[in-house]
Amino acid sequence: MLLLTVVYSKEREDIIEGINNVKEYFKSKNKVIGISESIESNTHFVKIFCEEEIDDRLRNVFNIHIANILYNVVIDEFYNKDMMDFLSDTYFFLKYDEIKEIRNNSLEVLKDEGPIIDENSIYCINKKNGIIDKIVQCIDENKEININGFMTFRMKELKDDLEGIIDKIVEKYMAEKEYNEFIKLLKYFVEIQESKIDLMNIEVSSDGKYIIRDKKDNDITERLFSDLSDLRYRENTNDEDILISVLITNSPEKIVIHCAENCKNSELIDTVKKVFTNRVEFCDDCKVCKKIKGSIHKV
Repeated sequence: MLLLTVVYSKEREDIIEGINNVKEYFKSKNKVIGISESIESNTHFVKIFCEEEIDDRLRNVFNIHIANILYNVVIDEFYNKDMMDFLSDTYFFLKYDEIKEIRNNSLEVLKDEGPIIDENSIYCINKKNGIIDKIVQCIDENKEININGFMTFRMKELKDDLEGIIDKIVEKYMAEKEYNEFIKLLKYFVEIQESKIDLMNIEVSSDGKYIIRDKKDNDITERLFSDLSDLRYRENTNDEDILISVLITNSPEKIVIHCAENCKNSELIDTVKKVFTNRVEFCDDCKVCKKIKGSIHKV
């Protein structure tokens, strides 16, 4: 049974390697896939056979595997021919080194699923799946795929999707750049001012609330927060914003965070570590931590 004929010019080891991976997958399903390759005037014709009929489910699996092979060809084509021009034209305000870094980051995102860590990841994965679905539809409609023709007639449509992914990657890059500049500024403020508190213990309760104690175990949360009353009652200000401001304003010589895993905003912990570096310690097993953990079991 002929499943598909793949036609391409030049040598494309990635395609043959991809087809061999498809063979191995079907072998694990007790299905034998065969390949017949011929060359005419530098054009390669690769016929892919199965020795027996396959059901619709396996046929769909086959099409998805082939679509992933073609997807990687599309990405290589876009990366080598179009990506730098797109980035230079659209994001002309970025430095060359920044564009180069984004280009490399983009290739990693386009070729690797990676973990879903934020809305940008979800957007990129959905876009990539959409591209693969379009390629699957093309395979479904034809018993032969000419890769050169596919690139000529389908690339414009796929480029729009790929550029959408690149836009999201740049958006994330710019946000991270802004965040890193913010961290540098906070570190500068901390380094130039004198410490007002020797030790600041920050307890993170089971519900994510913060209690600040001094070295004598006095609860100084309300006093420190009230010093920033203007910020406290400003719209869109949360406890994390106030806590960061308290830390920057007082620049403690040492910060001990108890039960940091209870913090509902991981970015806060990351920011404190980056700004205060070796002044920060994490505690998870002292009597205070045990009391916090004990309160969880009582709830």
